[in-house]
Amino acid sequence: MASFLHRYVVQNFGLKAVSLLLALGLWLAVARDPTAEVAVTVPIEFRHIPENLEISSERIPEAQIRVRGPERLVRRLRPVDVHAEIDVGAAKPGERTFDLTERHVQRPNDLEVVQIVPGQVHVAFDTRLTRQVDVRPRVTGTFAAGYRIAQVLSDPATISITGPRQHVEAVEAATTDPIDASGTIERATFVTNVYVSDPLVQAVHSAPVRVTVIMEKVAGASNSH
Repeated sequence: MASFLHRYVVQNFGLKAVSLLLALGLWLAVARDPTAEVAVTVPIEFRHIPENLEISSERIPEAQIRVRGPERLVRRLRPVDVHAEIDVGAAKPGERTFDLTERHVQRPNDLEVVQIVPGQVHVAFDTRLTRQVDVRPRVTGTFAAGYRIAQVLSDPATISITGPRQHVEAVEAATTDPIDASGTIERATFVTNVYVSDPLVQAVHSAPVRVTVIMEKVAGASNSH
């Protein structure tokens, strides 16, 4: 009996006492920690989108995820700690509805998902298309009497755009930011940016363009006042 007590109780008694106190302290901390809930609004991440596909939905809803757990964890929770992921690797062109459940939510281990809004996400997919479109400069200004714009040149004259097929096919031209050419008599060159109004369509290589405005004298106009 003495050998048993020495082996299992007395031997390394200090370490065993410390371990017991730590375990007891942890249990008390957990037991005293009340449960809390919080709702976190997060974007929905689509993973493994096929190489030749684009999401063609103009608006992707966010997800409101309500989680429950120890108050100490809920208080420290940041929006980046919770996010929703949907695997769309099997998607094809067209519309598709995906369930959004607890298994799609990434969060700290000690938190429980109690509600997800919306419970489903409807997404449209389209094949990716890349094509060339003209650059259409926007020139404004007040010019000297007897002068008018004769020609507007853009360098480059076209740019490549890419995005969902139906959206790209609907784009007639890319447009520059407004260019104020007031006071130009012969010609002037301006450096500006170009954009496509459809937010789902992007320029393949976004770079400034050079726009040259060439003026001419109106036939029969006189400089005399």
